Amino acid sequence: QVQVVESGGGLVQPGGSLTLSCAASGSSDSITLMGWYRQAPGKQREMVAQRFSDGRTNYGNFVKGRFSISRDNANNTAFLRMNSLTPEDTAVYFCFAQQFGTYWGQGTQVTVSS
Repeated sequence: QVQVVESGGGLVQPGGSLTLSCAASGSSDSITLMGWYRQAPGKQREMVAQRFSDGRTNYGNFVKGRFSISRDNANNTAFLRMNSLTPEDTAVYFCFAQQFGTYWGQGTQVTVSS
């Protein structure tokens, strides 16, 4: 059973930056796919970024070059660097790990406000 834990959320001013971290435990192999979704109040959950263990990445259309996902495959950790944040980025960010199933973290709140 894979367990996923996120960290790094918080309050940031518009235009600021934040880095989220995600650690997946319980797998002796490199996790195939890791990434983040987010969900704002009253909105559907949407994909933010994801990265395969071979380096392929995908980003949500709204990212527009502002975010970057990286991974440490040996330790099954992932990082989401978010720049140029706007209030529209305010949401709960959920990390997931996909390895013979999809496993989710508990979510971390990101609030962009002055």
